[in-house]
Amino acid sequence: MTLKLVFVGGGKMGEALIGGLIARSWCQPSELGIVELSEQRRSVLGALWPEVRFVSLDEVVNTDVVIAVKPQHVGDVAVALAGNGIARVLSIAAGVTIQALEAGLDSVEGDPVRVVRAMPNTPALVGAGASAIAGGTAAGEEDVEWAANVLTSVGTVAVLEESKLDAVTGLSGSGPAYVFLVAEAMIAAGVAVGLSQADADALARQTIMGAGRLLSESGEDPAQLRKNVTSPGGTTAEGLAVLEERGLREAFAAAVAAAAARSEELGAP
Repeated sequence: MTLKLVFVGGGKMGEALIGGLIARSWCQPSELGIVELSEQRRSVLGALWPEVRFVSLDEVVNTDVVIAVKPQHVGDVAVALAGNGIARVLSIAAGVTIQALEAGLDSVEGDPVRVVRAMPNTPALVGAGASAIAGGTAAGEEDVEWAANVLTSVGTVAVLEESKLDAVTGLSGSGPAYVFLVAEAMIAAGVAVGLSQADADALARQTIMGAGRLLSESGEDPAQLRKNVTSPGGTTAEGLAVLEERGLREAFAAAVAAAAARSEELGAP
């Protein structure tokens, strides 16, 4: 059977995408191939989807591909795929530019490979990811739409210029870690004022999840939602005043800028 899509890399993000595509009936498990060197990962993925086919790079011929390996391995993967009749590639490797992908994939004479670069984030693991994509030199609207369709299996997708992807990395790519740090800090603060570790943990998790749902589902501006729960002279106002005094906004701005700058550095030739 001809494979509809091959994942080169079967890590957690690849697993999330495969699961999303199968859950949405985008394809049957038997139409998917995975190139994965780790026996442990092959065992995990094979247990989840016994019909998925494990293949070698040499066997990835005349099909669409998702490159989901670590950035340092992308160059070798691209060169290995060059000349295999690969028409279209979606890369979710952080920091690897379209130019670098195209240079490796087009190293053998023939029609240029249509490349789409993406920056997803880890909430894709629970179907709540935020991704941004950009089409390469040869990619048309149909190719960008195809890539967006793959990624919407695990969340939302924004189509942007590639020049914006470093900023995306700083905001939503790295953003989940900022939220997890906030959760750590809230839990520690709860314990410090007398809650048990278990109670502080449960309350912080639910608070962040609930606030996120309210933000997403209400459609209201974040500033308005904040005002809605902040009575003048009340407890929330007192807490927010401390966060503003301690420079929370400035800290987030610096964090996003630093992560974006690092992404740009990693993508430099």
